[in-house]
Amino acid sequence: MNKTGKISVNVVTLGCSKNLVDSERVLRMLSDAGFEAYHQTDEPTDIVVVNTCGFIGDAKEESVNTILEFAGAKERGELRELYVMGCLSERYRKELPAEIPEVDRWYGKYDWTGLVDDLRKSNHTERPYERTVTTPSHHAYVKISEGCNRFCAFCAIPLITGRHHSRPIEEIEQEVKSLVERGVREFNIIAQDLSSYGRDLYGKLSLAPLVERLAGIEGVDRIRLHYAYPAEFPYDTLPVMARHKNVCNYLDIALQHISDNMLTAMRRHITAEETRRLLAEIRKAVPGIHIRTTLMVGFPGETEEDFLQLMDFVREQRFERMGAFAYSEEEGTYAALNLPDNVPLEVKEDRLNRLMALQEDISMELQQEKTGKTFDVIIDSEEEDYYIGRTEYDSPEVDPEVLVKKTLPLQVGGIYPVKITRALPFELIGEALSDKDVYAK
Repeated sequence: MNKTGKISVNVVTLGCSKNLVDSERVLRMLSDAGFEAYHQTDEPTDIVVVNTCGFIGDAKEESVNTILEFAGAKERGELRELYVMGCLSERYRKELPAEIPEVDRWYGKYDWTGLVDDLRKSNHTERPYERTVTTPSHHAYVKISEGCNRFCAFCAIPLITGRHHSRPIEEIEQEVKSLVERGVREFNIIAQDLSSYGRDLYGKLSLAPLVERLAGIEGVDRIRLHYAYPAEFPYDTLPVMARHKNVCNYLDIALQHISDNMLTAMRRHITAEETRRLLAEIRKAVPGIHIRTTLMVGFPGETEEDFLQLMDFVREQRFERMGAFAYSEEEGTYAALNLPDNVPLEVKEDRLNRLMALQEDISMELQQEKTGKTFDVIIDSEEEDYYIGRTEYDSPEVDPEVLVKKTLPLQVGGIYPVKITRALPFELIGEALSDKDVYAK
């Protein structure tokens, strides 16, 4: 116990922002039940809860190593109990308890809601969206659905999270209103498959009416959309994005590849022509939009010609934001069961390096085009020489930051007009034109 006499719990989050939302709910439930709850503290606590990721090999390794680290701490008497939840334990529910017996109890992706009752028999909040936000107080992630029905050949997510299921619009709206009351003004909307939102609840794709509803909430100054799927894209969302100032001109949509050979082998449910048509329509409907995408190299059967098509596609599209990774086989997926992992590792690494070098050049050119222009920048933190902020085109942690010179006194969480004076490949430098928040009345 700590100085307050309460049992202290450290919740450690690994993986994506969807996991972070789950951890925030756990933190709130723990606090409501009388525990002293911390997120990723370095201070010793009585109990540790590790929220794991099981998406790809590196993530699984990080999760296992983290569990083992705390298991060792428990053996040394540095903590009393160790609990594990999340994607890794969902995926390896039978194997892990035998391998790491130091863990007191394992939870999966969905049954962790019983964690607090197991720690202390007490009722947690009746509002399922309540949580302790661990991000800076002015922005938060809002998860609108779980699971995925796509079953792409390389992806283990549907095996972990199950079928796609959406949250009701009314519940999401109440969560956002609750967060606004706590000072949150920027909302990063997340889902494994944003495009499918609402079909299971309402019989039709419903992202557009959801965004319309959220954009109308007073105090919601920014809405940013993450993880759309290209096939069966909800086109009616685009005019909603264009119409509302507080919906960022930003879309995160993973495309993976452009070669028809690869798209078919990956089971992506879309062709190269359809992909190009989609991107053209997005850019036409939402002028100035910044598209973030993720691409994959080295999928089974990828030829040099397939890869060169991908390089040409990146040159052609000039994505404002792009990440890439090399294929790694995940057990249980269609590719692991049916396709030989026949692209040598050195070829994968070479292609990845070539692709990212190309994107770095494109990113530098696009960044330089921002020089001399003014953007509204939300301030995330303050350092000795600069304020650190982001434009509407930048999602937390993954996209470029804006370093704002300290010529005017700015507040963390405020949004200010900033003129860009210098561009770097993954950073912008600027000066605030006013110390008045652009949303101040």
